[in-house]
Amino acid sequence: MKINISMNLNTIMTKKITLRNLSKEPGCLAEYDPNSMSIDSAKKMIDSFIEPIKKTESVKLINSINRILAVDLISPINVPNYDNSAMDGFGFKFSSLKNTKTLNVKNKVLAGNLKINHIKDDEAIKIMTGGKIPNGVDTVIPIELVNYKNNQITFTEAPKVGSNIRKAGEDIRKKDIVLKKGTLIYPSQLGLIASLGFSKIKVFKKLKVGFFSTGDEIVQVGKKIKSGQVYDSNHFTIHSMLSRLNVECLDLEVIPDNKKIIKNTLKKLSNQADVIITSGGVSVGEADYMKEVLKEIGEVLFWKLAIKPGRPMAFGKIKNTDFFGLPGNPVSAMVTFYQIVQSALKIKMGSNLKQKIPTLKVECSESIFKKPGRTEFVRGILYESDGVWKVKTTGKQGSGILSSMSKANCFIVLTSNKRNVKSGEIVDVQLMESFV
Repeated sequence: MKINISMNLNTIMTKKITLRNLSKEPGCLAEYDPNSMSIDSAKKMIDSFIEPIKKTESVKLINSINRILAVDLISPINVPNYDNSAMDGFGFKFSSLKNTKTLNVKNKVLAGNLKINHIKDDEAIKIMTGGKIPNGVDTVIPIELVNYKNNQITFTEAPKVGSNIRKAGEDIRKKDIVLKKGTLIYPSQLGLIASLGFSKIKVFKKLKVGFFSTGDEIVQVGKKIKSGQVYDSNHFTIHSMLSRLNVECLDLEVIPDNKKIIKNTLKKLSNQADVIITSGGVSVGEADYMKEVLKEIGEVLFWKLAIKPGRPMAFGKIKNTDFFGLPGNPVSAMVTFYQIVQSALKIKMGSNLKQKIPTLKVECSESIFKKPGRTEFVRGILYESDGVWKVKTTGKQGSGILSSMSKANCFIVLTSNKRNVKSGEIVDVQLMESFV
């Protein structure tokens, strides 16, 4: 295919350039720099090359939490499916008040009472919240707004006609699309689906994600550590972040820095998993074979990001399996997962939610040193002081200082062209809870 050197990101988004073409001829895209990709460009390109999963299955509603709808959900009924009272009160016909302020109370209606009641023009009926509106009733008045004595009610003030009646289909009408294909099911969505009477729903199959760490210096927890070795914390952070997304984990733990073993492992995983995630091995060290292996058995979109922490990060494909190579440093691995991988996985899972990570404008209570050139994600602590929300850093920001992540409840986001932050300056903040 002939590639126009003036092509831009919009061309990528319309899928006129394949990952294979782009990786072999990087000059075809002016914005494309695999050795210094901006985070915004990386996200757009990854999103354009990610293919959502197509396989579906039916699951019981009770087991559908954190799953993604594979079809539009259409309501088989009206909700509510009958006119009912929004209050504990008295139902009556509004025109009855033309000649009197007192009505006789006949009978009562409780929620769930299926009996068909009927009142005359000069009568009222006691009705509880959710009770079915009887024939002849067009208005309900709350109990506390009338005088009730000797089976009569006397009005101190007249309500508006039609007050306090919930009409059939007021919330949802039969044949309405209630939830769109791609909706992630949280408890509120699950309750809504249950209110429509569904016992099973069709969802996308769980994403299969294979992951492992690389490095001869990495030791599994529970084993004795020697000087020069580190425990594999990335295994636990990545596993936990994947678990929160409700994917199926293919956990290979630690793979040694051996080119043949890495190559065979990636080949095998590419036949089993929808996505492969690794940590370590994507830098420029002599034993970092990932880049070399990926070029032999797959395609690579980029190897470095213009962010801090997390510069040595890769994205590519092995056959039809998406590959994310995270940095080996623990903080860098978490930052790149939160900022890039998580949203890509949601697209892969079939989610239709493509909103940006919410940011808050908050006063920074201390100065921060920053050089222009890279977008920085500073670990921060959002706190309240005299009724005003402020943010400060967790202290030292080295990419290996994992304790700083455990203290943080937010990221302070400093764009690539930003320089030093002064105390009292307003900065952008992303809450950690946004990454769920």
